[in-house]
Amino acid sequence: MGQFVSVTLIFETIKIYGTLNCCMLYVKKNVSVYDDQPNAHKRFMEKLDARIRNHDREIEKMCNFHHQGFVDAITELLKVRADAEKLMGQVSDTNRRLQDAGREVTAQTEEVIRCRIQQRNMATTVEKLQLCIPVLEMYSKLKEQLESKRYYSALKTMEQLENIYIPRVSQYRFCQIMAETLPKLREEIKEISMSDLKDFLESIRKHSDKIGETAMRQAQQHRTFNSEVQKQVTLSCAKPLYGLNGRTPLHHNGLSTEAADEEEMDEEVLTAQDLVDFSPVYRCLHIYTVLGDRETFENYYRKQRKKQARLVLQPQSNMHETVEGYRKYFNQIVGFFVVEDHILHATQGLVTRAFTDELWNMALSKIIAVLRTHSSYCSDPDLVLELKNLIVIFADTLQGYGFPVNRLFDLLFEVRDQYNETLLKKWALVFRDIFEQDNYSPIPVENEEEYKAVVSRFPFHDAEIEKVGINKIFISTEIDDMLRKSTNLLLTRTLSSCLQNLIKKPHIGLTELVQIIINTTHLEYACKYLEDFITNITNVSPETVHTTRLYGLSTFKDARHAAEGEIYTKLNQKIDEFIQLADYEWGMAESDGRASGYLMDLINFLRSTSQVFTHLPGKVAQTACMSACKHLATSLMQMLLDTELKQISMGAIQQFNLDVIQCERE
Repeated sequence: MGQFVSVTLIFETIKIYGTLNCCMLYVKKNVSVYDDQPNAHKRFMEKLDARIRNHDREIEKMCNFHHQGFVDAITELLKVRADAEKLMGQVSDTNRRLQDAGREVTAQTEEVIRCRIQQRNMATTVEKLQLCIPVLEMYSKLKEQLESKRYYSALKTMEQLENIYIPRVSQYRFCQIMAETLPKLREEIKEISMSDLKDFLESIRKHSDKIGETAMRQAQQHRTFNSEVQKQVTLSCAKPLYGLNGRTPLHHNGLSTEAADEEEMDEEVLTAQDLVDFSPVYRCLHIYTVLGDRETFENYYRKQRKKQARLVLQPQSNMHETVEGYRKYFNQIVGFFVVEDHILHATQGLVTRAFTDELWNMALSKIIAVLRTHSSYCSDPDLVLELKNLIVIFADTLQGYGFPVNRLFDLLFEVRDQYNETLLKKWALVFRDIFEQDNYSPIPVENEEEYKAVVSRFPFHDAEIEKVGINKIFISTEIDDMLRKSTNLLLTRTLSSCLQNLIKKPHIGLTELVQIIINTTHLEYACKYLEDFITNITNVSPETVHTTRLYGLSTFKDARHAAEGEIYTKLNQKIDEFIQLADYEWGMAESDGRASGYLMDLINFLRSTSQVFTHLPGKVAQTACMSACKHLATSLMQMLLDTELKQISMGAIQQFNLDVIQCERE
């Protein structure tokens, strides 16, 4: 009951406040009504105040009347709050237990619903997959083929997918995506094939050196083998070899079958396929052919190979310094053209004979220009000789693959001439070193037999003689001709020039000049042995028509004549040196009664020199003495006829006469 009273009191209070609000509205409304009356506002306010006071009294009465009930209601509410909280806790706990008990049922219900949905979806999926599985299997097969790089099979699988399988399930999105992917896969296959081709081109660029080295080594072995076969055939013609059955065992190019079999077993023949995998280029060519784009592939391959050819033909700047530089250059070129020859014969139309011939002609011109340039820097004859051998093997190798090499033989003649020049320069240095180190003293021997024994210790060196331009591609008469011409150049230009320079050197005295004359005499005598030695090498008799003669005799004669002339010149110079020491007192009263001191020194010098001249031929020594006497007489006459000489005393004339008499006595 108390609670009800309290609630009633609250509602009454609310009503009073509502009445007040209405009053306020009434006030606002009626203010405008009384605006046009005098003292309207004052009157209105008075009435309003009276009305408010009435309401206040009513509110006060009501509050006083219901105050105790309101207090009791509040007290009751405070007592009920604890029970309400307890009730709330019990309700919450009951709700929680109810939720826990129903959760498992709810979960099982949801699981049943989900399973039924899955069962329905699975049935639908199985039905649709029966149509899609063949497409997916074919696409999976396509992926496996791509991963295993079986691109041709992959292209066939794509064709089946597009024409047979995808149209059956074209309504599905994945099939549409698959159909859109197939053209991209074709482009991807083309790109992968092109990438494989690029890797192949890079691989053969790196392996060209090894391929060329192998090919050149095989060509060199084949050349050596043929040479040995020819020798054995020649020997067999002279003395046939018969087996036990009365038949010759020479069945394999002049070698016995057993020897040939052993040779084949010992030497494993390597080819370009053994060193390089050509499958990428075959595969790429096949794929581009299937895709109808073969021409693009052919143009690309040929363009790239032309670029590689230019790179291969570009030599290193220091190639001329070592034979390895030349060998690597030749190996790369041979490797390049061995690969092209293999591609020419292993594929149909990827490269043509016209294309390889064009490449070879371009390369050959470049090779010849490069070798001419770099070989001109070579100053070592051994390096030039090795270069010549490399050119021969290089030509043999490429000729074996069908490339024309006639222009290389012209280059060989140039290299041979350059080799001769470098060899002559080398021997010019050797001759100069020999002349500078020589003490120009005769070899002491007791008799002619001992002299011959000494001379026999200095035979002609086979290797050095053979280096003078011999080449295996020439017949014996040509070799003999070249060898004699080269020897003549060595004698007439190199040795002769060295001798002439030696004779003109200031430090070479009369004793050295005498020994040089003796040496040239013996060298001239040895020319016949040199002629015999060349004949033994070439087996060409010097009496054969058109055989080149050696110019050694004239070379050494010219050198000897130059040395003789230098003796006369140096002897006269020495006489002039003594004459310059003459100090005549042209105004002396009388002579000393003996020859002048400078003249006695000159006579002693001429005596010692004449001892040296005893080793010269008689005519040379006599000519030297006559030249010295004539020069001395001329010099003495010039002293008397000197324009600066104004007067001569009788004593000076007597002293000069004593000197002349002393000269006549000697």
